[in-house]
Amino acid sequence: MKTIYDFIQPSAPYTTEKGYLEFQFEESDAIKSNAYYFNHPEWAKEYLDYCHRDICFKDRWQQASGTWTDKIVVDIGCGPGNIHATLQGNPEILIGVDVAPTSLKLAAEQGYIPVLADAHKLPFISGFADMVVLNAALHHCENMKSVLKEAARLVKPGGILITDHDPQYSAWNYKGLAKLLWNLRLYIYKWIGHSFHKEQAQQEWALKSEIHHKPGDGVTTDLFFDVLYACGFDVAVFPHNHTEGKSIFKGKMGKASLQYIVGNILSGRNPLAAESALTLMCVARKKMRLSPN
Repeated sequence: MKTIYDFIQPSAPYTTEKGYLEFQFEESDAIKSNAYYFNHPEWAKEYLDYCHRDICFKDRWQQASGTWTDKIVVDIGCGPGNIHATLQGNPEILIGVDVAPTSLKLAAEQGYIPVLADAHKLPFISGFADMVVLNAALHHCENMKSVLKEAARLVKPGGILITDHDPQYSAWNYKGLAKLLWNLRLYIYKWIGHSFHKEQAQQEWALKSEIHHKPGDGVTTDLFFDVLYACGFDVAVFPHNHTEGKSIFKGKMGKASLQYIVGNILSGRNPLAAESALTLMCVARKKMRLSPN
């Protein structure tokens, strides 16, 4: 039976003395922000308890991924282990990659083999995973294209790569009054007690960790097709507003919250258009072999 050690690059030294596989990497500002936020014990636990645990999320991901049982799965940006905590199953090997030790320890309690590593340069061999998943992960990384290519590298022929919950560029490209309101949102949130963030520092560090979650930034359909098609994948992208389950695969986006509907209207966009959906779920399967040029 194979173990994670069969999939580590021979040239990638690591230590295990802290209870997880730790690989050396250079800490960018983005990594430092994510490590600080997701290494906070209370904040990481709240993220595990409250984020990506709803029935629509579970329905959508179960349809996209199928069973995890007996699969070799890599969860990049696993945080405290939300996806597997929600979907369950019995993978043959379940690897969780993150930059925050506290989150990795929580992920280990959910069945993950915890790995401290940089998603831009993963310490694994190519083509070994049945499934690679990135949920709400790309927009936390400095170079989304680079991380997506690294994720694709790990997938074996016939395997699947899934991403979800990254902000769609065209929906978050607020303009005019919408952008002004966006810039004022933190004061409004503080006044109404919005979100599960209990303290100002928690909210501030959460926002610092979301590198590409701001007006004029985010993922695009072209990003997924350009990167993954070149890596030998069949690619499908499904816009949605977090409020639909497997029905997104039949073209339903679900309804956005009022604030996002208003933001798109004020930015001159149709709030019901696919370009106004809050996020894109990408489901890509690696071809068994590449077609000749």
